[in-house]
Amino acid sequence: MEYKRFGDVIYLRVDRGEEVLSKILEVVEKEHISLGTIEAIGACDKFTVGLYSVSKKQYFKTTYEGEFEIVSFLGNITTKDDKPYIHVHIACADDKNNVKGGHLNECYISATFECKISIDNGKIGRHNDETTGLNLFKF
Repeated sequence: MEYKRFGDVIYLRVDRGEEVLSKILEVVEKEHISLGTIEAIGACDKFTVGLYSVSKKQYFKTTYEGEFEIVSFLGNITTKDDKPYIHVHIACADDKNNVKGGHLNECYISATFECKISIDNGKIGRHNDETTGLNLFKF
């Protein structure tokens, strides 16, 4: 992993074999980011995503392995209990252009991962919403 900061924007490269969310968290902690957005592209060979069931208040996870292009990677950075909270959704396409995706739990890079983190001034926290069971924005 390597990154470079330009004012309120960070460009991050995650390398082959590295796990994406842990590397983003490493940068967020090092740069003391409490609010921002994340967008990226790249390629991976293993990723785990979840679908949240509001009625059951539970995530259902699926792991995919193979060769995938990351066609969409969008998320945000907030805080929960004064710690960084990274929330990302991902969509990945296989060699037949079938797309799989959802709430990202982990993602291992097969070639490269090119990421832009845009830092915003301010701080937004999270709180657990009893109705949905999700950690929602707390203004």
